[in-house]
Formats: sequence, C-alpha cells, structure tokens
Amino acid sequence: MNEERKSSISELWADHSAITEAIGRGVREAILRHAQTGQAVVSWENGKVVWIAPEEILARFGQRKAS
Repeated sequence: MNEERKSSISELWADHSAITEAIGRGVREAILRHAQTGQAVVSWENGKVVWIAPEEILARFGQRKAS
C-alpha cells in the first residue's frame, strides 16, 4: 500500500460521517439480505417492538424480491 494513502486509526475514527455512512450501508445490506431470503426483521417503531415482513422491507427500500 502506498504510504501516502495510509490513514491512522485515529484519523479514521475522527471522520464520524464516514463511520456513520459505513454503518448505514451495512445495516441496509443486512436488512435487504433478510428480506430477499424471506425473513422478517425486528424494529423499534413508535415505542414498540414490531416485526417487519419481507414484502414491507422491500417496499420501503424500493426493491423487488430476488428470483
């Protein structure tokens, strides 16, 4: 790896927006993977625990179930 491109751990942790974006992408991918395999997910909405059906997840993300 090029020395100029290396970042220290401190520098990476200091970039909160990059961390937030990476976590968001990971969560989105995990939720979509569940939905595409027909599995519901649990969420906290309006102060309650709710199960979200795969069809609802895909609709919320504007996706279709993989064939």
